[in-house]
Amino acid sequence: MHCHVLVDFDGTIATVDTTDALLEHFALPEWQIIEEEWKAGKIGSRECMLRQVDLIRASPEEMDRFIGGLEIDPAVIAFFAFARARGLDLSVVSDGLDRTVNAVLARHGIVAPIRANHLEYIGDNRWRLSFPNARTDCKALSGNCKCATPDAAEASLRVVVGDGRSDFCVAEQADYVLAKSKLIGHARERNLPHAAFETFAEAKVLLAAWLDGIPLEPRTASTTSDTMLAETPPA
Repeated sequence: MHCHVLVDFDGTIATVDTTDALLEHFALPEWQIIEEEWKAGKIGSRECMLRQVDLIRASPEEMDRFIGGLEIDPAVIAFFAFARARGLDLSVVSDGLDRTVNAVLARHGIVAPIRANHLEYIGDNRWRLSFPNARTDCKALSGNCKCATPDAAEASLRVVVGDGRSDFCVAEQADYVLAKSKLIGHARERNLPHAAFETFAEAKVLLAAWLDGIPLEPRTASTTSDTMLAETPPA
């Protein structure tokens, strides 16, 4: 069966939320007020990021120098290699900034289709954000509708690897979820087939076990372990 793995970037591949890191370093302080509106559910991530990026004050050289210092989980490279060796397709799907995602992955030699929001320099230390992957019917009002990722939408099986709110909707449509941070609680609440991980070294082991149909722990009414596998693994 055709299996597609959708991998989030900020806080998942990257060790931090790189968009927040850029805003903390370059944006006017008002970005935090907008962030609170988003957290409170008053606005979607698309509107939130559009307004926040408008507050960034940085030259392209300053921006790229900062991006050059952003780190990833070092085990990501082995995870991608393993997935490809097993015949899986991979996409990096981010509700963050394409300039950041492209630069960081290229620096580490990671090649994969990338979908993210487009950051454009418009002169005078100012930037503009556009959303080539947005959909008007996106339930999460995200800039990048991860549920509509090409090829993955038609795959027989979908695996989602993520950490936060931008992954909630697509995780609900997945056959298996590898979850960090806030996505763990969401997967528990919605009773999604999932496993919690902290590093991609763990994620590789968990994915291999799921692909091989090896149950780590049977699900019972009292079981709340985050290391359980899907009840119906792939053949």
